[in-house]
Amino acid sequence: MFYHKFAHGKIGTMAKKSTTKKESSSKEKSTSKKSKFNKETYLKWYESMLLMRKFEEKAGQLYIQQKIRGFCHLYIGQEALVAGAVSATKPTDNMITAYRDHAHPIGLGMDPKYVMAELYGKETGCSKGKGGSMHMFDNERNFFGGHGIVGGQIPLGAGIAFADKYRGEDKVTLCYMGDGAVRQGAFHEALNMAMNWKLPVIFIIENNNYAMGTSVERVSNVTELHNMADGYDMPNEQVDGMACEPVHEAISRAVERARKGEGPTLLEMRTYRYKGHSMSDPAKYRTKDELEKYKSLDPIDNALQVIKKNKYATEKELKEIQEKVKKQVDESIQFAEESDFPDASELYKDVYVQEDYPFLVD
Repeated sequence: MFYHKFAHGKIGTMAKKSTTKKESSSKEKSTSKKSKFNKETYLKWYESMLLMRKFEEKAGQLYIQQKIRGFCHLYIGQEALVAGAVSATKPTDNMITAYRDHAHPIGLGMDPKYVMAELYGKETGCSKGKGGSMHMFDNERNFFGGHGIVGGQIPLGAGIAFADKYRGEDKVTLCYMGDGAVRQGAFHEALNMAMNWKLPVIFIIENNNYAMGTSVERVSNVTELHNMADGYDMPNEQVDGMACEPVHEAISRAVERARKGEGPTLLEMRTYRYKGHSMSDPAKYRTKDELEKYKSLDPIDNALQVIKKNKYATEKELKEIQEKVKKQVDESIQFAEESDFPDASELYKDVYVQEDYPFLVD
């Protein structure tokens, strides 16, 4: 397996930190089990992450061309956090995240044309053109957004898990957040209630080292963010987020606990975004050397190396995957370009459940 050491010198697959009394004596590394993933899994990871990457690269170009307006936060470099999680969960499980949210619905299987149309603000978008970059939703795949308020999705994730437990449904909720979100009070309130009620939720910190342009070290005495769960006796791990294998394994362990009724887990995924916080961020707070070190750990290259080493696909077959992805991205742009903007009457729809709500429009 091509597991890494992080560019900042810390081992990516850190020892599992579990703080419940019955588990405190049994620490294990995130990649202690050399899991045997098959050909189909690696090919799925590669194609899924490649689609996320190429879609996002094109979205960045279209933003510069002013085809996409407003904010635009790219996920480039962090794709393994979605691909490894999707392979470790069921289609019936839930997912919710913050505003860096283009890759998540694509990883779950949404046709990228609906994501692109939403970026364009078109009525054919997954949120009818009303959400834009930061508010992707997919009810069919249990993807609950896409939220612009930092940390706002964390108690919502806990609430979704509470509803599933209340109804007796066999579902687990994956609740993603950035490393900056752990400064919000809602984060601690949600962890406390989730652990107290043993909710089937997995809190996932996408720790890419920077909250906007501010490094974790500048704003927190606790830099090993998974340790924040210790105050709630919540099982937690720090995981190499630059490869699908450790992400899948860590999510699998947390999912198993949740399905057994043992409650939540906090996972700190150590990852890195290659672009700035948003398209308007020149990322001058980090060095080119730092960026290049992380690019050498690229999750797509990692999956590709395994595929080639094990001869899971020929060069021709890999080329076919790449051409398929390119076609999907090109078709998504054409779909968005040809779609219409929402009619003005849409302003009064999807606001209240009551369809004939008496709006004051004069």
